[in-house]
Amino acid sequence: MVSSGGAGDESARSGGGGAALLGAYELGRTVGEGNFGKVKQARHRGTGALFAVKILDRARVLSQRIGDQIRREIATLKLLRHPNVVRLHEVAASKTKIYMVLEFVNGGELFDRIAIKGKLSEQEGRRLFQQLIDGVSYCHEKGVYHRDLKPENVLVDRKGNIKISDFGLSALPQHLGNDGLLHTTCGSPNYIAPEVLQNRGYDGSLSDIWSCGVILYIMLVGYLPFDDRNIVVLYQKIFKGDTQIPKCLSPGAQDLLQRILEPNPMKRITMAEIKVHEWFQKDYVPVVPLDNDDEDSQLDVVLPVKEEINQSPGDKTTHQINAFQLIGMASSLDLSGFFEEEDVSQRKTRFTTTHIPKDLFDKIERSASEMGFQVQRGHGKLKLTRNYTGTKNSKNPASFLVYTEVFELGPSLYVVELKKSHGDPALYRQLCERIGTDLGVLTMEEIFGTRPVADDLVNLDSRSATPLVAL
Repeated sequence: MVSSGGAGDESARSGGGGAALLGAYELGRTVGEGNFGKVKQARHRGTGALFAVKILDRARVLSQRIGDQIRREIATLKLLRHPNVVRLHEVAASKTKIYMVLEFVNGGELFDRIAIKGKLSEQEGRRLFQQLIDGVSYCHEKGVYHRDLKPENVLVDRKGNIKISDFGLSALPQHLGNDGLLHTTCGSPNYIAPEVLQNRGYDGSLSDIWSCGVILYIMLVGYLPFDDRNIVVLYQKIFKGDTQIPKCLSPGAQDLLQRILEPNPMKRITMAEIKVHEWFQKDYVPVVPLDNDDEDSQLDVVLPVKEEINQSPGDKTTHQINAFQLIGMASSLDLSGFFEEEDVSQRKTRFTTTHIPKDLFDKIERSASEMGFQVQRGHGKLKLTRNYTGTKNSKNPASFLVYTEVFELGPSLYVVELKKSHGDPALYRQLCERIGTDLGVLTMEEIFGTRPVADDLVNLDSRSATPLVAL
């Protein structure tokens, strides 16, 4: 990340003095810098919880052509909710900056932990490896392959628990070739699996397992299993699996390392086999993913950026939004398309209405129920779920999840947001069309089409909406 000329966008919102503000977050000290931006510690003004805000310079991102990498990282992190994976809470942007509000991990990198200690005991190494495997296998279950696992990309919090980070080189199901394999050669030389170097296609799960094995070796032994200043010689060692596993390690640790660092991916141990391995199983307590939590159940009771801090605690029906946030919802200014693989229209729809929230929720619940959706209410949101038949080659039914939330613009005008978490885009469009027809609503695209924002504000005002002021 970079120490680009100050915090131009955020400092402009600090009121001319004091700490810079980003929505509900108060930005503090810089905790990291690089080529494309910086990472700042931030405090949520409502809860006092700490976060890390990754601030990227959009001009540098575009000029260096790493937009796909940033988009991939954000799209990936939005899918993942696991105690051993760094959590992405919010994404915001201005004309010049991209802001990623991330879980704050205050213990440093696993690399530093190993460097300080030289090597870890088998007991400590096993505990961290168990967490690493839990986190990586969870990613694989979600169709995410990290492809750049190394100690520098594994953080450790002050409680000694790991957090997998930096998904910029990760792969999603849409990146698979027609043969079901990945074909992009990427990763860090010392940690890259031999089949990735062969440029013939590779299984992302097995290549990640290899990298996990290299990390385990470093934790237990204190140095790299494959290393050479000459990159050609290094790759030759990796191809052959040319490394020595110290006899001072327990027989179980030696066996697991040998089976992971198997150069033939077809003979390499799988995730399922690692989890039942005798050495791995000792004192193993599987981590429970956070997927079953409702989307609004934020860690550390975090409020979304779009939610007002001074909202009355008793009002759980709607969230008030200001003009700046409303304008940011417009499809012409919606930056999520810059971040995600799926087109914004396939996963997010907004419309305005004069129906009061209770009537809105009743009508939406009735429409969704008639289409076969299960509806749950809570915390000013509707959660719409449905199981349906997936592809013809799928053995299990696919799942579909949509959240509905209402934002108040004024005493008699509301914005309703239908946001798809996952599921079939065609089914999502059917749901949106049905709800839109039943409510007779005006979509946000009709308000914020391709016209200039100033024109849209005038048009909104002419519809007797709450007067808006451009910020």
